[in-house]
Amino acid sequence: MRPRLRAAAGAALALAAGVLGLVAAAWSGPADMPRHDAWTAAEKATLASMQLSRLAELPAAPSNAVEARAEAVALGRRLFSDTRLSGNGQVACATCHDPQREFQDGRPVGQGVATGRRRTMPIAAAGHGPWLFWDGRKDSLWSQALGPLEDAAEHGANRVQLVRLLGTHYRAEYEALFGPFPSLQDLPVRASPLGSRAEREAWAAMPPAQRESVNRAFANLGKAIAAYERTVRYEESRFDRYVAAVLRGDAAGQQVLSAQEVAGLRVFIGPGQCATCHNGPLLTDQHFHNTGVPLREPSRPDRGRTQAVAAVLADEFNCRGIYSDDPRASCAELDFLATDDPAMEGAFKTPSLRHLAGRAPYMHAGQFGTLEEVVAHYRRAPPAATGRSELLQSGSAHGVRIPIRLADAQARDLVAFLRSLGPVPAP
Repeated sequence: MRPRLRAAAGAALALAAGVLGLVAAAWSGPADMPRHDAWTAAEKATLASMQLSRLAELPAAPSNAVEARAEAVALGRRLFSDTRLSGNGQVACATCHDPQREFQDGRPVGQGVATGRRRTMPIAAAGHGPWLFWDGRKDSLWSQALGPLEDAAEHGANRVQLVRLLGTHYRAEYEALFGPFPSLQDLPVRASPLGSRAEREAWAAMPPAQRESVNRAFANLGKAIAAYERTVRYEESRFDRYVAAVLRGDAAGQQVLSAQEVAGLRVFIGPGQCATCHNGPLLTDQHFHNTGVPLREPSRPDRGRTQAVAAVLADEFNCRGIYSDDPRASCAELDFLATDDPAMEGAFKTPSLRHLAGRAPYMHAGQFGTLEEVVAHYRRAPPAATGRSELLQSGSAHGVRIPIRLADAQARDLVAFLRSLGPVPAP
């Protein structure tokens, strides 16, 4: 090669090397130049809708007149941790809803006085949803608080026992909120419409007025607990800070998520189709879905939402009941509740994904121990053991869904993003 050509080639190579060096420097990481992630206007709108700061104020619950009173919150906090509200004196609400463990227990299924069939649900921001429990068999936070107290596997107590305890140990606080406590005279020792045969017979033998006064005190017990539970909220995550940085064009602020976590976020709102159900500030649509999660006990299929519909309509403590503080209020959820939707067979409530990493195992009966297993399930999309899964297998077609096809790297990125949804560590 002639000297001039060699010199020109050398200069071109040097120029190319310089350009590549500049590119490498620009992408070498936050220490040199902050990463600036590009999002479309539509994607930004989606991200903005998922910020915790967009969560509306907790809607008032007209059926609970004391929900906002500080005295009710204080009473509810004490009741929440009182193990005397159980058949064996060892189980409190806080036993399964442990404040030190994201108000859950880390078990595949709840463990009270006996072993339950489903996972303990966290209670943070629970009042934002119209339905409570995995199957939605309760329509208010205070009514939900009553269910476990008489459940044979949870607290294992009975209604008269609970009201006696309330009158013996909390009478002053109760009367400051609800007025005179009902008479305990001539009450049987143990009686409940949901208990053992002897307890049910004792309940049936009580005069109607006496049963109603016990029910009202029992309902008020739930209203105090609910007042406390309404104060349990989620904290801001690194994801929320990232979205705020994206919306204000702050490249430095975007470094709060790693490049892999951002890639996982793109999967979450894109090919992973996670945001189809996990949307809004709480990352849940508050609805019920069958996604083919395997049965925990194949010999005892759990029908989910289908069985709960009749239960919530018949519940004496529902929105329309006489123990509601505003029984004339619109009960829209009950009024328009579909009672024959085949899609609800085997369907369970979409849980919030906030603080997810600290809440293993996952699904309604703890079927999966890790987030990797959860993502693998959605990629596999197996048919449901009961009802019909909404997930599509390869080659299937649907009006709004397509099969979830993720490369291994995308699955790893998605798991990394899901782990970013926990509370921001204290400095």
